[in-house]
Amino acid sequence: MNKRATTTADLLRALGNEQRLIILEWLADPRAHFPEQQDGDLVKDGVCVGFITEKIGLSQPTVTGHLQYLSKAGIVTSKRIKNWVFYKLVPERLDEATTVLSELATLASRQHQPSE
Repeated sequence: MNKRATTTADLLRALGNEQRLIILEWLADPRAHFPEQQDGDLVKDGVCVGFITEKIGLSQPTVTGHLQYLSKAGIVTSKRIKNWVFYKLVPERLDEATTVLSELATLASRQHQPSE
């Protein structure tokens, strides 16, 4: 099987959930969406799962499940500080999806251009 296709499919599946997309939007600009934390810098260390849980209004196990799904796909990283887990976006992983989709769009548009 094509490794690139498999990796891209995993990434797109991880992005295919409304709550996960909302969380990613927040993690893309954490200072705009979360208050300063007692432990850990919002940008350098990531956002505490407790803040994400409180903001999205879902149970902590549900939020943790979404974040683990994103982590497995390589879209976020996690870091433990004291008793809390902090999550940070990996923008390069999203760039990979953008590149693949852009390449597909370019190929498709070439096929559908009228012949001269």
